Amino acid sequence: MTTPVCTSASKAAAPVPSYAPPARYAPGARYSSFSSYVRARGPVLLRTARSLTANPSDAEDLLQTALTKTYVAWDRIEDHRALDGYVRRALLNTRTSQWRKRKVDEFACEELPEPETVPAPDPAEQQVLHDAMWRAVMKLPDRQRAMVVLRYYEDLSEAQTAEVLGVSVGTVKSAVSRALGKLREDPELSPVR
Repeated sequence: MTTPVCTSASKAAAPVPSYAPPARYAPGARYSSFSSYVRARGPVLLRTARSLTANPSDAEDLLQTALTKTYVAWDRIEDHRALDGYVRRALLNTRTSQWRKRKVDEFACEELPEPETVPAPDPAEQQVLHDAMWRAVMKLPDRQRAMVVLRYYEDLSEAQTAEVLGVSVGTVKSAVSRALGKLREDPELSPVR
């Protein structure tokens, strides 16, 4: 039994498909139209990328990644008039992905960064200040003293203080303001200022 062998003459006789892809899908046309788009819109898109990142180098990388995604999808994008929106969405999605994947870098250093310690206040000085403040409050007229105590020692709001004392909120505000003015002028409290 013999096996048929194809000769070059029989290959030439094979029908050639008459279908040719549209110019839009031809690799050279695809590259050409994409390149012209990037040349025309690159500066505007770079400004958008810079608004998404603080570092200009990161913005360039971000734009390059978004343009790569756009190039891969170039043939699937039906309306090339809406390319800016497509690229901007790619910029935003890429930046969001980068943000989600961010990590905290650790690095070795010669000295450990220790937080600055604020010296704790001396309890004796705090007690002296507390006593001086209380003596100054006790010098206030009864009504002002009551309002200051309710507002700052009992931590009531202006409305609650007004309700407890049976006065208006405006009365509480003005009386407390005058009382604080007197406390600021008290000579015993001068070191506090």
